[in-house]
Amino acid sequence: MLAGFPSRMKIALDTSHLFIAREGIARYLRGLLKGFATVGTPGMEIETVAWPVENFGFQQPLRAMKTAYREGIWGRIIAPVALRLQKFDLLHSQGDIIPPSLFPNQVITLHDLARLRFPQFMRPWNRLMAGNRLSYLHQARRIHCISHFTADEAHRLLGIPLSKIEVIHLGVDALPVEEPTDAFRATIPESYFLFVSALKPNKNIRLLREIYLLAESRSIALPPLLLVGARMEGCMSEGTPPASWKFLGHVSDATLGWLYSRAEGLLFPSLYEGFGFPPAEAMRLRCPVLCGRVASLPEVCGEGAFYSELSPEPFLETMRQVLSEPNQREDKVEEGYQHSLGFSWEKCAREHLELYASV
Repeated sequence: MLAGFPSRMKIALDTSHLFIAREGIARYLRGLLKGFATVGTPGMEIETVAWPVENFGFQQPLRAMKTAYREGIWGRIIAPVALRLQKFDLLHSQGDIIPPSLFPNQVITLHDLARLRFPQFMRPWNRLMAGNRLSYLHQARRIHCISHFTADEAHRLLGIPLSKIEVIHLGVDALPVEEPTDAFRATIPESYFLFVSALKPNKNIRLLREIYLLAESRSIALPPLLLVGARMEGCMSEGTPPASWKFLGHVSDATLGWLYSRAEGLLFPSLYEGFGFPPAEAMRLRCPVLCGRVASLPEVCGEGAFYSELSPEPFLETMRQVLSEPNQREDKVEEGYQHSLGFSWEKCAREHLELYASV
């Protein structure tokens, strides 16, 4: 048993996001559970709680109905009663399903403050609930922030005392690298840039479109761009995608690892991140990362990224630099790889256990 831990502490981990999305918070929860399984949970009994009904689709009104039930019925009636009846000592949540007013002894993970910084980009339901969710942070016992950047914003914008905040970086998996099927491989060019993200305005895919159009206007040949996660239908709102873009949608971790390992670089022009899984995963597989020196990215990438201003001219020049300067590329790749080794799910899990014990 670790020093300072109670003899037996019963903790509920809200894993609702495993049934809401495949990436982002869901990737964090999968990694944390893996970390707990590896390091053990001495003196603690950790159980997952959720309404285990998937809601990955985009079709309305079914998606909205599931969201309303998960947050309105399960989160506000069923879960709080069950937590009390089963005598849980602590709930670790993401601060959006079970209000602290209904189960006060809570640790909330704060991933970012996009709901405050960019409310115009949020779905109507999330925009409606933003005020409540921000108030939950003040009611929680402790706040886990996934980066120093997010912790600084929580303190500066919300007035949350630094003494209430604990920064625990997320882990980074070395994704498996497996050869895809011959049929899939036949569709992938020998040379390509990669974009990995859900399609959200803060991901700044508009900039990539402007860069490719600028290159075309100057007769500059760029490798095609492969987009993982983004849907072509959503990109159409930014204008017609360049002809060299290929939309792959959701792919397995093994296929994603293979794509990272062969890419000329990951293009990640995001305007705002709480952490940034794709750059960290790319660095672990020695894939060059091109991004802006914004938000949490300098914290996650260290000196292992090719940083650029987030405008067409300088970003295009950085892309050409990656393609034409192999020695600098090799140095950056090694720096990025070494930096990524500092993010592990085992370390993340141990620091969570220490946080739970401090409540």
